[in-house]
Amino acid sequence: MKFLAPFLFLLSCVTVATEVSTLVVTPIAEHVYKHESSLRVEPWGLVSGSGLIVVDGQDAYIVDTPWTEQDTEALLLWTEDRKLNVKGAVVTHYHQDASGGLAVLNKHQIPTYASAQTNHLLAQKHSAIALHNLPQASAAIKSGVVETYYPGAGHSRDNIVVWLPQSKTLFAGCFVKSVASKNLGNLEDASVDEWQASIHKVLSRYPEANMVIPGHGKEGDLSLLHHTVKLIKIEQSKGK
Repeated sequence: MKFLAPFLFLLSCVTVATEVSTLVVTPIAEHVYKHESSLRVEPWGLVSGSGLIVVDGQDAYIVDTPWTEQDTEALLLWTEDRKLNVKGAVVTHYHQDASGGLAVLNKHQIPTYASAQTNHLLAQKHSAIALHNLPQASAAIKSGVVETYYPGAGHSRDNIVVWLPQSKTLFAGCFVKSVASKNLGNLEDASVDEWQASIHKVLSRYPEANMVIPGHGKEGDLSLLHHTVKLIKIEQSKGK
């Protein structure tokens, strides 16, 4: 039996090498996998970013793409190896760590979704856009499986969160910081003064969430949202 645990780990954690980084896919809840990829971003160095694959029978839904097109192709190979049909993909905001693989998904004729605001911002920087605009502040890619909500500005003015009702999992993306984060990170497009109110909207809407997944770093629970509020207050105090 001592050999069984390493064997099961190898089955659950799959690593796929690409030209620019390594894609890692790990199960985090029933029918939910986290994909992680990395890219060197100055001045932060090598930055790991996270997204999800949500499995519903033989169908799969992608939440945020890997950083690069190469790693997005690798992610599609992962689904293909498991005979999963990718029925849709949603990106939570327009930054590359969430949307960098949209062109690949579009090329493979996978329905892609983003808010109208996200698509507008992507178009402004001449990047691939999602094929479908999310119709409203809250929407469903598949009802009861993958649902989206726009709480207001925070990390970026267009950031949305994704709710998985079956596992009570909240993918908060870059809107929420990991417990290891000592600051809010990249504030180039942030709305710091609106961020706290947006966090409280999410806390009110999803009080039953038992897992919260940030865009960077380790998953946790609702304490990640409270931790983010503390970081917001620290940032706001700098201007006083």
